[in-house]
Amino acid sequence: MMKSIFPLLILLFNHLVGAQTNKIDSLYEFKYPELKSKFYDYYDHNQVLQSEKIAKYYLQKAKKEKNVLEIAEGYNLTHFNKDFSTALRYIDSLAVITKDINGNLYPARTYLIKGNLYYKHDNLKAALDNYILGLKYAKEQNDEKQTAYANMNIAYINSYIGKNKEAAKIFRYYLYNRNNITDDYQHNQMRIALISCYLEINKLDSANILIREGQASASANNNNYDLSLYSFLSGTNDLKLKKYDTAITKLSKVYDDLTKINKNNANFALYSLGKAYDGLKNKEKVVETYIKLDSNIQKTDITFPELRDVYAYLIDYYKEKNDKEKQLYYIDRFLKIDKKLDEQFRYLSTELPKKYDTPNLLLEKENIINELKSKKLLFYTTIGIMALLLLTLLFLYCKSRKAEIIHRKTAQDLINSIEERHKIHPETEVSEVINEEPPVQQEPKVVKNIPDEVVQAIFKELQDFEKNEHFLKKGITLSSLAQSINTNTAYLSEVINSHKEKNFTAYLNELRIDYALERLIEDKRFRSYKLAVIADELGYNNAQAFTAAFKKKTQTTLSTYIKEIEKQQILNKVQLSHFQNFDVMDL
Repeated sequence: MMKSIFPLLILLFNHLVGAQTNKIDSLYEFKYPELKSKFYDYYDHNQVLQSEKIAKYYLQKAKKEKNVLEIAEGYNLTHFNKDFSTALRYIDSLAVITKDINGNLYPARTYLIKGNLYYKHDNLKAALDNYILGLKYAKEQNDEKQTAYANMNIAYINSYIGKNKEAAKIFRYYLYNRNNITDDYQHNQMRIALISCYLEINKLDSANILIREGQASASANNNNYDLSLYSFLSGTNDLKLKKYDTAITKLSKVYDDLTKINKNNANFALYSLGKAYDGLKNKEKVVETYIKLDSNIQKTDITFPELRDVYAYLIDYYKEKNDKEKQLYYIDRFLKIDKKLDEQFRYLSTELPKKYDTPNLLLEKENIINELKSKKLLFYTTIGIMALLLLTLLFLYCKSRKAEIIHRKTAQDLINSIEERHKIHPETEVSEVINEEPPVQQEPKVVKNIPDEVVQAIFKELQDFEKNEHFLKKGITLSSLAQSINTNTAYLSEVINSHKEKNFTAYLNELRIDYALERLIEDKRFRSYKLAVIADELGYNNAQAFTAAFKKKTQTTLSTYIKEIEKQQILNKVQLSHFQNFDVMDL
């Protein structure tokens, strides 16, 4: 069915069927794409003289301009209206002129065009061989479009030998996944092809939906030829539904319309019309229709598998009529048609699986194996990454735990050292404990290049600075402190470096952190403050500066230090309670 009712898919030409034109304008005004569009416009409407004139001018123009690609296109356009042998020579010329062209268009396109020519002239064996070659070169050059066109045309052949389910998969895919592969014309052909397959496999509801969609599109574009094709498909759908009267009405009109445009498609409409008459048991009309069909076939010599049914019917009819002469005539016709069909069918049935289906299956198998390998590799890679991540997390956790233990031990040592001081000086204030070790009674050291009396004055001011807790004020800088004690920054910095063995920033942070360590132990309320508040009370501009200074000075964290204080104080309370109870019991 497929071969007869559809115009062959014309590849790579991107033309749209337009309104019929009655005269050719001055061709020199048009560029190549416009000339090509006009050619197909005339060719699709069976206006041979006009399309031949454009093809001839196109080729002359290309040769004059020495444009190799357009010369090749001129050969292609010219071959359409020629007899088979002449058309084949033009395609061979196209092959010769494009053999040295770099790119991905040729030679795949040459084989696809030649395949179309053989298909048009009912040599499906040669058509298949050329489509397979076209597909091979298209795949080698990763040409997605030409690979699609080869697959589409091979799908037509699959439908011809009855593999409509397989063909439908291809047509459905390209109908709904255009991806800039098909233009509007080719997209319409995919819809028509898919409808035909649906009718053959009795998916009538799906076919009817697409028929209506196609009719709406053809009406919108004022395309009478497509309207006739969709009317034929609609009539065939009615035939499948056994609506014989409706089918006859549609198919009779369609036959008349198609006869003016495409006689091959008209022949298939005639076959369906005969089947509709057969549904009504009108043998006379069936025979009349089939005799007309046989006459048409002899003129075109284009066959299709359903012709076997036609000649079998005519043989049986004349056998009943006891008309030996006509019975013998149609037996001869049957044998001739059957031989040709059988040769093609056997070849296509053997070569399609061998040259197309099997390579595709092997490719699919290879793709599946590669996909499984990729998944396996991905699985092991993922496992490896997860294992590495787990080890990293475990390492970080162990490192964190180790750091926590060290921080806790450091915090405990700090707390114990401060509590030991308190045991020695239980009445001492925080500031006094802080200043216990600094050399309050010591004489100031001699500082080079600074008068002794200046060093003594600065040293005394620093003692007051520490004792009065001026280090807790915000915004203290070396400059502001030097100004407040009536000296310069150079002298002040030198005295601090000499006596404290550190720079001013380290000196200031040490005073603040030592104060914080003492007060956090002494003041429960201070411990409950938020970090930002503690930092503010210690004179820091922000919490981050305080925590960084605290960690650098103590080698532990503020949170760990506070936790250890709380633990230590709870432990002390428990021990105190235990001793008190012990004393009471003694009493």
